[in-house]
Amino acid sequence: MNTVYIGLGSNLSDPAKQIQLAVDAIGQIKCSTITALSSLYFSRPMGPADQPDYMNAVLELSTELAPLALLDELQHIENNAGRIRKDNRWGPRILDLDIILFGNQEINCDRLTVPHYGMREREFVILPLLEIAQELTLPDGTKITTLSQQIDDNGLKIYGNLHYALRNSCK
Repeated sequence: MNTVYIGLGSNLSDPAKQIQLAVDAIGQIKCSTITALSSLYFSRPMGPADQPDYMNAVLELSTELAPLALLDELQHIENNAGRIRKDNRWGPRILDLDIILFGNQEINCDRLTVPHYGMREREFVILPLLEIAQELTLPDGTKITTLSQQIDDNGLKIYGNLHYALRNSCK
C-alpha cells in the first residue's frame, strides 16, 4: 500500500459541498482507503484576485493503485463535478484534486509531477498537511514541520470539518 496525500480545492458552486462530494467519491476508489482528512480552510486565490476565495483541504489515502491510475480516478471525479480544463492555470474552478505526495516517490512525467511542483509555496497545502501528518518527511528529507514554520499563513482560516468513512474496497 502507498500513502498518498491529495490536495482538494474549490471556489465555485458551493465549494464546501464540492469538496465533501469529492471526499465521498475518493472514498469509493477501488483498493483505496481514506486514512486522514484535514479541516476545511478558506484561502485567498493564487493568481487573479477577481475570483472568490477558495476552500481547501488535504487528505491521506492508502492505495494499491499506481500513480497514473490514481490520477485517472481523480480526474474522473473532477470531470463528474463539472470541471472544465482551460489554459487559465490559476482561475476559478469547481474542483481541483492534486496528488501532493505519493509515498516517497519522485515522479516527473507529462501528466504528473510529485512531489507537487508548488506545494512548498502553498499555505493551503502545507498547513492542512501538517494538521494530519505532523511527522511527515518529504522525499528530499525536508520535514513538514520545517516547511510550516517557513511559510506565511497568508490569511488562511479554518472553516470547519469534513467527514469521511473508512472503507477498504479492494477485492
